Amino acid sequence: MKTYHGSCHCGRVRFEVDLELERTSKCNCRFCWKQRNWNIPSLAPSQFRLVEGEAQLGDYARSGEGFELHHRFCRTCGTATHGHGFIAQAGGAFVAVRVAALDNLDLADLLAAPVTYGDGLNDNWWEPPSETRHL
Repeated sequence: MKTYHGSCHCGRVRFEVDLELERTSKCNCRFCWKQRNWNIPSLAPSQFRLVEGEAQLGDYARSGEGFELHHRFCRTCGTATHGHGFIAQAGGAFVAVRVAALDNLDLADLLAAPVTYGDGLNDNWWEPPSETRHL
């Protein structure tokens, strides 16, 4: 387990996350598609620590039957840093960290980690969509 440090572009939001870089994920929902979202998914909430900037964080939330999602971003610079929520069929509460927000992530380690795909467009995150080349 390694501690990674992350931040937004302007530095007002800073966080730490403990993880083993075993996989990354991309989703085909409209939000993730528009954001070009690439995550380190399915972290336990205890693995994530917001170090600075709680008041700076915006929250875009979406919910439905069996799920609640929060996409967090810096209100000053707009950088998306992480998300959190609950998906019953995917194991419950989670945190997902944006790959691009990690300051000390080695590129070789990132490229070696497999990418999994989720069909968020159909609220079916635990299954890959039929097409992933655009993600």
